[in-house]
Amino acid sequence: MKVGILGGGQLGRMLLQAAANYDVTTFVLENDPTCPAAHLCHNFVLGNINDYDTVYNFGKHLDALTIEIEAVNVDALEQLEKEGVKVYPTPAAIRIIKNKILQKQFYADNEIPSSAFHITQSSSDLLKHIDFLPAVHKLGEGGYDGKGVQVINNESEIELGFNAPSVLEKKINIQKEIALIVAMDANGKTIIYPPAEMIFDPVYNLLDYQLSPAKLEEKQLWKAEAIARKVVNGLKSPGLFAIELFIDHQGDVRVNEAAPRVHNSGHHTIEANYSSQYDMLLRILLNYPLGNPTAILPSAIVNIIGAEGFSGDAVYEGLDEVLKMDNVFVHLYGKKQTKPGRKMGHVTIISSDYQDLTHKANKIKHTLKVGTK
Repeated sequence: MKVGILGGGQLGRMLLQAAANYDVTTFVLENDPTCPAAHLCHNFVLGNINDYDTVYNFGKHLDALTIEIEAVNVDALEQLEKEGVKVYPTPAAIRIIKNKILQKQFYADNEIPSSAFHITQSSSDLLKHIDFLPAVHKLGEGGYDGKGVQVINNESEIELGFNAPSVLEKKINIQKEIALIVAMDANGKTIIYPPAEMIFDPVYNLLDYQLSPAKLEEKQLWKAEAIARKVVNGLKSPGLFAIELFIDHQGDVRVNEAAPRVHNSGHHTIEANYSSQYDMLLRILLNYPLGNPTAILPSAIVNIIGAEGFSGDAVYEGLDEVLKMDNVFVHLYGKKQTKPGRKMGHVTIISSDYQDLTHKANKIKHTLKVGTK
């Protein structure tokens, strides 16, 4: 089979690493010939994933097509789907999720628990919702990795909001933030990975490190799994989905956001689960049986991000020390240039002892730095 990926970042890179285990010819469309995935695919095509003709011409000779980022030309994917190309997730699902306004309306229409919200068309609309604060303002489209998200605590901070179609969500007093990876095959069968608890960098709003399986009360786990399955069943799309959820201090569980693709919160599955999220997506694309999502051992992930004050050719400090640690797996994404907050790699730790996981995660976080020459 010929399988294409729209986007050539680190997610595409890791998907291609898993694809090496199967009899599949891979294609990548990306506008940067030095992107992390370029040298790992069989066929690299230079082009814009947001251009209709480029995406259509890229996909028309393929058997199956997937994405590693939501910002793609959905109209072209719809036409390819009509012509018989398997597009997973479906263009309809991508269209809902890529727009945070449509995504929130989808939750409301399907009675999926989510925070209360208002839709704003411009920053001046925020003045109508002062009594709704504190809240989180999210751009309808274009936000990623913490960008396009702004907390507005009171009236004096309204000027921080976005002057574009956005969602204003009621701020939740979060006890835990978790993510669940759900896979659905072409027959509608679903499997779900154990939850991961996410701990975020307060400066960049990026995942700092995470633990999986997350330690949850049984009732919270049941709620989270039921909600995650309801999201994917409502989207009616084969593919792999990351469902991010909030647990508040009263134990209530709500959806934060969904991603229609492999996800940062599932990187640990490469070493820590019998079938990784990447292997699982390939099985779906190739129409193979779903894999086993069970955890082999508990795990932690530490994100490697560009250090503050450094921009230029990347240099990794402390790498040798981290590589000497037991049950630690380093993934560098092959990005030549670093800048503050840029995702440059991740480190996975596996251990039966959660205290060992958190100890090593904190040690790695303070040992491995990305600077410049």
